[in-house]
Amino acid sequence: MQTQKTRIHALELGPMENFIYLIEDTKSGQAAVVDPAWDVNAIVEKAQSLDLKISDILLTHSHHDHINGIEELLNHSAARVHLLKPEYEFWSHQLEKPELHHGGDCFKLGSTEISMLHTPGHTPGSVCYQIEDELITGDTLFVYGCGRCDLHGGNPEQMFNTLKGMKHKLDANMVIHPGHNYSIAETSTLAKQIDGNPFMHFEDEAEFINYRMHVHDKTRQDPYGPLTKPQMRIADLLT
Repeated sequence: MQTQKTRIHALELGPMENFIYLIEDTKSGQAAVVDPAWDVNAIVEKAQSLDLKISDILLTHSHHDHINGIEELLNHSAARVHLLKPEYEFWSHQLEKPELHHGGDCFKLGSTEISMLHTPGHTPGSVCYQIEDELITGDTLFVYGCGRCDLHGGNPEQMFNTLKGMKHKLDANMVIHPGHNYSIAETSTLAKQIDGNPFMHFEDEAEFINYRMHVHDKTRQDPYGPLTKPQMRIADLLT
């Protein structure tokens, strides 16, 4: 979706192949930066090239590779910083007067409504940002992958329930925009992930946890491509 009302611009920056997003509200000329990191000058220059004013900063989660440009970006703008309250409580670094939210909250970027989906698993307060039929997924859901659960704050049980909820509750035509360029494609649809993302194939929590924590990293390497359920042979992989 690149409607007349809203556009999403991606920049790949830094040594960890991070995607930083500019959400543009075309009517107002306002922009929100998602997960500012690595090269703030490139982010600011992109906004300037599009004649946009950065009014908001959206954090999908608080890991360093997603937030290391916040302070520098705030030197360029008086942007409001948005994140979920559980992530703020988990984060060791505390920003001054951020806008704290709960899952299900919405806010406006100009005339664009942005919804916040609480998607714990990678961290306790991870959030996906929904703009109509687009979903910025951070390190929750990658194209043909998902975020690690073995880092501080990670929880594979929560990740299992998060992905199961996305699979069964969200529109399959939704386009996802991940936090890293780890795949053969930069974006995808949820329908393609349901068919080809191995982490979306599990209905049993224990099997998911074993695959996420012990099997996956031994059997797959990026760039990730599709792995359908028949190809995966779950029973073989889990023995």
